[in-house]
Amino acid sequence: MRSLILPLLLFIGSCSTSERVFTMAHGGIIRGDASEKEIALVFTGDEYADGGEHIRAVLARRGVKASFFFTGNFYREETFGTLIRALKADGHYLGAHSDKHLLYCSWENRDSLLVTKSEFIDDLEGNYAAMAAFGIRREDAGFFMPPYEWYNARISAWTAQQGLTLVNFTPGTRSNADYTTPDMGDRYVPSDTILQSILTYEQTSPDGLNGFILLAHIGVAPERTDKFYRYLDDLLTALLEKGYRFKRIDALLENSR
Repeated sequence: MRSLILPLLLFIGSCSTSERVFTMAHGGIIRGDASEKEIALVFTGDEYADGGEHIRAVLARRGVKASFFFTGNFYREETFGTLIRALKADGHYLGAHSDKHLLYCSWENRDSLLVTKSEFIDDLEGNYAAMAAFGIRREDAGFFMPPYEWYNARISAWTAQQGLTLVNFTPGTRSNADYTTPDMGDRYVPSDTILQSILTYEQTSPDGLNGFILLAHIGVAPERTDKFYRYLDDLLTALLEKGYRFKRIDALLENSR
């Protein structure tokens, strides 16, 4: 579930399909078409789901479809089953986030793998097996969000060899820091700061949040009492008023597979 606060990714490029241009980094897609006022709201989950019902209610009230990437751990947790089935019934995208939430490569040296190809594939298959219990077919969940949102070009290639497309969040805001807890010191980011970072980026970047894959977490450790998902309605209000359209990840990246 956790995603560390990271600097802007290097080796950013682009790919074009059907006149739509997607931004890529290390072989994964990190942004949709920046010429379109569209956003994919993404939530990942492994251990925690405390924000699930609140997020679901806000999305339903606003008529917004989002994308949820869960680990096999999450899909197998019996207490999360009702929420997972409800999200699926609501029409949200449900995808894979690895089975055991493995760290694929070193934080210090991104090119240094911490898993073998067979370990990667076995873990990935375990994730999809857990999803199958909810009637989520692999062919309907072809976008894969790597655990910790940390990967390299070889992981992207292995993902593609499995017939899947690796996606990651768009850098530039602090939304992925919503998991941080006060005991982390300077790494802790309060929710009002996260919200402001998103709105500031929207105002100051030439393309705003166009094509953004905006990531947060469906639940966080209890030590964090300042839950960013409580700001979701305010965020959606601000962005909907600015004319943004929220799409599932498969709609935002249509024809990329």
